Amino acid sequence: MGAANKAFAADVTSQHAPAHSFSLFRKRWLDQVAETYPAPAFTPGSSGDFRIRVRAVKAGNSVIADVRSESLVGTNEALTTDSDGQVLMHVVRRNVWRFARRRDSELAVPANHFMLQRSGPPTSEIAKDTAATVLILPPSDLGPQIKDRLVIGSAASAEMRLLLAHVHLLGESVGQLSPSGVQVADQALVVLVQGVLNRQTDAAEPLLSPTLAQAAKLLADSRLAEPDLSPSMLARELHVSVRTLHRAFASEEQTAAQYIRQRRLERARLDLLASAGRPNITEIAAHWCFADASHFTRAFKSQYGQTPTEFACCQS
Repeated sequence: MGAANKAFAADVTSQHAPAHSFSLFRKRWLDQVAETYPAPAFTPGSSGDFRIRVRAVKAGNSVIADVRSESLVGTNEALTTDSDGQVLMHVVRRNVWRFARRRDSELAVPANHFMLQRSGPPTSEIAKDTAATVLILPPSDLGPQIKDRLVIGSAASAEMRLLLAHVHLLGESVGQLSPSGVQVADQALVVLVQGVLNRQTDAAEPLLSPTLAQAAKLLADSRLAEPDLSPSMLARELHVSVRTLHRAFASEEQTAAQYIRQRRLERARLDLLASAGRPNITEIAAHWCFADASHFTRAFKSQYGQTPTEFACCQS
């Protein structure tokens, strides 16, 4: 990876003194990334703990981290002046991550929810047997919007689905991006988080087209057996126009409708590979929402060069 996109991994779950574990964690970041750790310093305190595993990628000025905490108890302190304004986003995937500030009551962020905060005021945290995706974002317009609040919300909104699709895509492909590609992806990440804050996303923005296409694909994959799955349904669920969705797929090798048909045919093909309890052709066609067995057979042969019956016989 280039200087703008580096990978990081650390496991500090061994039984060390909490302060030593955090120091070791920061040292490993410096050794691997060759830059100062961008998030706040962590103070475990007399009854604290710091036992976590992290895999992360640095994309431009942002960090995307998969954090699995065995036990994290302590306080995130203010960042230094040169990093002031950093924004942290926790998207909790398992269990609960708890946050508190001196003047606030404890805020519990359960699985499938997120929390946004601006660095500055010390924040107490408790996360035991917790998994989360953590974003560390550069100073931007996000900070003034968040101010000193702890902003919590559902990870199921259309804006969050777009953001998480982009996070997934960026995490998978950052190593292959050019420096300018990293810069654009980093900018899109901040724009999408801003969309979460605003509860609206300018999906017509060219930067976001790959992200919108990825979000549509992930949503389609989860709805393949639903008869009403279509580009119109995807656009409605993602809160964009059908025209915007079609523009997002313009740089893909297929349209949204072609993607849906291809994925349904792939799932039907897997059904035909079943060694026991294999459904018949009519049942497979109905399950994957083809008009009838004849329509399914024609589509399958066009895709794979064999009829479903011929393909199934070859597997016997």
